[in-house]
Amino acid sequence: METPTASTRTAHARTAASRAPQRATARDWAGLGVLALALLLISVDATVLDIAVPAISAHLAPSTPQLLWIIDVYSFVLAGLLVTMGVVGDRIGRRKLLLLGAAGFGLASILAAWSVNPGMLIAARALQGVAGATLMPATLGLIRAMFTDPRQRTTAIAVWSAVAGGGAALGPLLGGWLLQHFWWGSVFLINLPVMAALIALGPLLLPESKDPKPGRFDVLSAGLSMLTLVPIVYAVKEIAAHGVAVTPLLIALVGVVAGVLFVRRQRRLADPMLDLRLFARPRFRTAVLTNLLAVFALAGVLFFGSQYLQLVLGRSPLDAGLLLLPGMAASMVTALACAWLVRWWQPGRVLGGALALAAVGAAVFLWLDAGSGVPAFVVGFLLVGAGVGVALTISADLVVGSAPAERAGAAAAVSETAYEAGVALGVAVLGSVVMAVFRHGLDLSAVPEAQMATAGESLGGAVQVAQQLPDRAAALLLHSAQHAFVSGVHVAAIATALILGAAAVIAWRAAKPARRPESSRPAADRS
Repeated sequence: METPTASTRTAHARTAASRAPQRATARDWAGLGVLALALLLISVDATVLDIAVPAISAHLAPSTPQLLWIIDVYSFVLAGLLVTMGVVGDRIGRRKLLLLGAAGFGLASILAAWSVNPGMLIAARALQGVAGATLMPATLGLIRAMFTDPRQRTTAIAVWSAVAGGGAALGPLLGGWLLQHFWWGSVFLINLPVMAALIALGPLLLPESKDPKPGRFDVLSAGLSMLTLVPIVYAVKEIAAHGVAVTPLLIALVGVVAGVLFVRRQRRLADPMLDLRLFARPRFRTAVLTNLLAVFALAGVLFFGSQYLQLVLGRSPLDAGLLLLPGMAASMVTALACAWLVRWWQPGRVLGGALALAAVGAAVFLWLDAGSGVPAFVVGFLLVGAGVGVALTISADLVVGSAPAERAGAAAAVSETAYEAGVALGVAVLGSVVMAVFRHGLDLSAVPEAQMATAGESLGGAVQVAQQLPDRAAALLLHSAQHAFVSGVHVAAIATALILGAAAVIAWRAAKPARRPESSRPAADRS
């Protein structure tokens, strides 16, 4: 047998070193801090608006459909553009796309802050969605490029998820404080200093990364991807709010047809925008599905929870933000704990357990009432937040880790599309369920005919009308509105618990023993 020469051994060593993932440097970890700023732009903005819903209702007087659009048009546009922007980032550079998106997000925030009517605010939120679509895939794509070691990448994504939860927790607190001292539009201006820091530090600490051979950009696929999601989500919102009708069904059909055409086109293209082969992997499918369902629950709870605390229990915006804090903090802590948990248990098992915990939290909301439901709300939201924190971290890690580095942006966009679709559907479906039950149980017998439409439009409208009525009529309307709203929350809580329970079963059954990464096995095992 031929004895290897020194040069041969050196060549083998270099080949092994090139295959082994490189450990992240101090600059990479500092760059992760910069990416965290981008997450703050998005996560703070999402939850700060939830706490501002009553103030927006009072000053701009939006109808219920307008109020829902103010909340979820951001997610509609963002979700529709995520896949496209993920591919754009892979082509032009993820850092470049991140910085452009940050600047655009700040400008859209200024427009939102000084909106003078619901239509203007809806338009500003849509522009925020366009800018936000550039940020999320770019952050995860950069993490995939900067952290090639699997364990370090899991830790980095855990930090990424924890910061998202921290921003969501910070949003209600900042929003509550701002709403007590300034006008409602100030909740959007907190984005500006974060945007400025991101633009200043990004070029210094973030490496540029992109696909060296991106292939041809397919404009038709980009259009079909947005034409698939937006009509379907809109139709779900309309059917949940107003019942089955011909128009939303036709709109949904447009989305389904566009989706079929999108899938068929991706299968034919040499360089598809979305690599459908990833969905053949059970763990990938489970990760995407659980991501969507976990965020569905969290977004719905935040939407009706802030109104329950302020308009039913009479808490101030700041108090409401403080009561939301334990649940959001639990989401942060469990996200960070994921890097340790997956070393001892299979990711699917951890996912299943986390989703089951969140389902229990949703069931706790059945103990809410119109008089003293603070303890039940805090406990229920804490459990939901803890479970969702784990689910988002593990699902993002599974999605990003399964894709090649050069397509990291496109793979990250799949995870973020599920996330934003979950936000939109959570607000649309659960919010509409609550309002449907609310309207059914509302007693308008003491309300003048001219004010019935306003009182029946939303809980905020009922509270506003009650302030203009004589004491006895006001008390009757408030009692009816608050109890009807709580009844709606109970129905939404049952639906949320069932959905999360089903997701837990899916994650548990899909769990399979994970193979140890090639890079983590001892060299002797690979020889």
